[in-house]
Amino acid sequence: MVSRVIPVDPFDLVIFGGTGDLARRKILPGLFRRFCAGQMGAESRIIGAARTDLNTQSYRDFAKDAVREFEPGGAKNAKHLKGFLELLDYVVVDAKGTQGWSDLTKAVRDDVIRAYYFSVGPSLFDDLAERLHKHKLDCPGCRIVVEKPFGHDLASAQELNQIIAKYFDEHQIYRIDHYLGKETVQNLMAIRFGNMLFEPLWNSQYIDHIQLTVAEEVGVGGRGEYYDRSGAMRDMLQNHLMQLLCLIAMEPPAKFNPDAVRDEKLKVIRALDEVAPDDVVRGQYEAAHDQAGFREQVGNPDSTTESFVAMRAHISNWRWAGTPFYLRTGKRLRERASEIAVVFKDAPHSIFDVEAGVHRNILTIKLQPNEGIELGVTIKEPGPGGMRLVDVPLDMTFAEALGPEEADFPDAYERLIMDVIRGNQTLFMRGDEVEAAWAWTDPIIAGWQERGEAPLPYASGSSGPDDALMLMHRDGRRWREIKA
Repeated sequence: MVSRVIPVDPFDLVIFGGTGDLARRKILPGLFRRFCAGQMGAESRIIGAARTDLNTQSYRDFAKDAVREFEPGGAKNAKHLKGFLELLDYVVVDAKGTQGWSDLTKAVRDDVIRAYYFSVGPSLFDDLAERLHKHKLDCPGCRIVVEKPFGHDLASAQELNQIIAKYFDEHQIYRIDHYLGKETVQNLMAIRFGNMLFEPLWNSQYIDHIQLTVAEEVGVGGRGEYYDRSGAMRDMLQNHLMQLLCLIAMEPPAKFNPDAVRDEKLKVIRALDEVAPDDVVRGQYEAAHDQAGFREQVGNPDSTTESFVAMRAHISNWRWAGTPFYLRTGKRLRERASEIAVVFKDAPHSIFDVEAGVHRNILTIKLQPNEGIELGVTIKEPGPGGMRLVDVPLDMTFAEALGPEEADFPDAYERLIMDVIRGNQTLFMRGDEVEAAWAWTDPIIAGWQERGEAPLPYASGSSGPDDALMLMHRDGRRWREIKA
């Protein structure tokens, strides 16, 4: 099987914060991979814009080092790397001042697609948008890409949306969440809506419960100051897990187009019930061996910020009434693994002498580190020992099923940036969607603060606090073991 790479039209992509960590680690290496794949041609240009005092050549050197460090094939592909670097330009720009804006005006072209990537903190969104407008750089066909966090709560998210909306229409705004660029996340829609096998069973009549897990081995690292202000709820659950929940639970859109898909996702968020206090567990990892604990890493000995959160959620609609969704995410857990597990109910009547719930069909969508889909089915164990049942996986690990070349998927940022250039907003959050997610999340956080609840300690390298296990055990269920 040979995948088709469809080239995009020529474009100018301006990366504000072009010398920052995100540009170095993700954006520039990702664009290089798209260049190597033939998806962007020599007519396109990438313009770094930042306060750092560089010129075009020194910025190309910066990009070359980034590609060699974060793209394994970059150093070996000298011909492609030389061609890619020739696409790069650089302008010194002061987001809060006047320096460089006239130079940027001269650098961009009027006859190609134009996109502005705000790879900066939200505090600069207003300044950048205002200056783009002032210098007549906000053309009707222009697109802007804004990075998370999209606010800290509902009020700040509304303020950010209002700031950007002063200068850009909603169809021009691309709120990027890299989780939605993962191949398997997009495959959720293909699995559900492209296979008659699953969609008739995708409801509370046949599904017992659904588990969403995003587990990380690492701690907060160098993000301590930020993480102490946000925590796992704001940093991961409110956006990444919320998006996975929406894709799992949404109704079939009338058409596969951006607004139809996002309309159905919004309906899911608005149908979420309030979460009771005893349906949420917060945790904070402790020091272990030579690794510092959360409080040491964030530099706050009295921190009550969570590095782990687990909850049971319910969606009040006809499809999902009575089916719980269990969500958990955390740092310093046993393994780095992200998956969605759809656990089907037992057969109405078993002719075999087995305990209920022992043998169940489970559809597992693995997001990382090895993307793939696995369906657990029950068969007779081979041999003459009678009717002994055993569970086996129907496993489609992409690297095995499609071959190593086909399974070498574009990084999430690569895919999403190309979607920006194409003008496809399907995998980007709409403003009302962001606000609805915060409207559901804020009362949960406010409840913790009002009750003065501190997160429960858990050992680094564990599965999180014991109370998170009880969240499932009291329902007669259990979490799937975290494993890569």
